[in-house]
Amino acid sequence: MIRFEKVTKRYRGTKRPALDGIDFEVERGEFVFLVGASGSGKSSCLRLMMREDIPSDGRVLVLGRDTRTLSDRRTPYFRRNIGTVFQDFRLLPTKTVSQNISFALKVIGRSRAFIKTAVPEALERVGLESMGKRMPHELSGGEQQRIAIARAIVNRPAVVLADEPTGNLDPTTSVEVMRVLESINAAGTTVVMATHEAGFVDQMQRRVIELSEGVLVRDEQRGSYGDTSAVRTLRPEAERGAAALAALTAAQEVQRETLTGLIPTPERDPEQEPEPEMQEAPQSDAAREDDGASETDRTTLPQIDVEVDELGMADRLGLADSHDDEVGPTS
Repeated sequence: MIRFEKVTKRYRGTKRPALDGIDFEVERGEFVFLVGASGSGKSSCLRLMMREDIPSDGRVLVLGRDTRTLSDRRTPYFRRNIGTVFQDFRLLPTKTVSQNISFALKVIGRSRAFIKTAVPEALERVGLESMGKRMPHELSGGEQQRIAIARAIVNRPAVVLADEPTGNLDPTTSVEVMRVLESINAAGTTVVMATHEAGFVDQMQRRVIELSEGVLVRDEQRGSYGDTSAVRTLRPEAERGAAALAALTAAQEVQRETLTGLIPTPERDPEQEPEPEMQEAPQSDAAREDDGASETDRTTLPQIDVEVDELGMADRLGLADSHDDEVGPTS
């Protein structure tokens, strides 16, 4: 049904080919996953199958036709046997659901009788038979993608090509879309799907063709997605010296809190050897003013053995050296 024979595809302005000597064949009724990192060549393969591009070297045969020798005039007729599903839905915003699907049939000249029968049938196959009169903006993302699938299969194509059909959907909605594609394949339609969804590939266990930098590196029946170690996660990367910096910051914080009195100084054990007493400096005359302070204040200040009665009033007021006779100017 689809055959790649030593296919190489080069694009202008690029040093290496998008595809380099690719060989594989897809049989009728298969479900095939194309996997690989971005830029590995998956989308290039799909474009060659749809004849949006032609190979630089080698041959691409789809439904028995060599796409290189197929004329531009015959290409639209060739594509009537291929349904395509894209990541961004590509629905016509001013047309209803039924009109979006029927439009694909009108442009290829299908009769009104065929359209009247085929559109409800396509909606039923994707589980949206009651949505025909809705507008695209009234639908959820998953519903819009299922309408896009209905449009792709309404002409009953032999092949459906899907390029990241679940890329814009949440996990639950993606499951619904994959079930629709699986049911289409079960009815006999060949499905080739490019994807990064490792979970679906691992669960469905279908044929897997893996590309890496334009080279086919694996073609496995009942395969899995493969190595996902290159897929980045949201886990923050460890910074060099982060542990040492955290320890230094914690030490500085403890020091700051200790100096500001936020952390009380631990009490000494009374059984420990007493700390040596510090010799007090002689008290100045100015300091004697505090000698008349309250009992509470004196408990917090060094005690000085001075008899208050021995001091005169002038000494208490700090005026011992002044002359009582001298009176300064009063004006």
